[in-house]
Amino acid sequence: MSSEYAMIIATFPDREAAKKIARLLVEKQLAACVQMFPIESVYRWKGEICEDSEIALFIKSRAALFADIANTIKELHPYEVSEIILLPIADGLPEYLGWIGECTEQNAEEPLCNKPT
Repeated sequence: MSSEYAMIIATFPDREAAKKIARLLVEKQLAACVQMFPIESVYRWKGEICEDSEIALFIKSRAALFADIANTIKELHPYEVSEIILLPIADGLPEYLGWIGECTEQNAEEPLCNKPT
C-alpha cells in the first residue's frame, strides 16, 4: 500500500495553542482528526538541557497536504523552531483510511465526515 496517508506530529507549549491549531486544521479540511496528548519533553536547546510539559498533536491527513499543514502551523506557532514531522501510514483499516481521505478532500462541497464507527 502506498503512503497516501500520514500522521503529522507537532508539539505546543500549552493546550490553548494546540487546540487552536487542531480546530483550524480540521476546519480547513487539512486534517480529518487531530488528537491531543499531554507529554513531558526533555531536550537540548541553546546549550541547555530543558524539561517542559507540552501538548503533542497527532494529525491524521494526506501526505500530499504536509506542506500546507506545516505552513499553517508555522504561521501561528509560538516556538522559534517547531516540531512538525510526517510519519507515513504504511497500512490501516481501509474504512478508516477512506474516512481520512473523505474528510480531507479539498474540492468537496460538503464532506461526508461522519466519525468512523
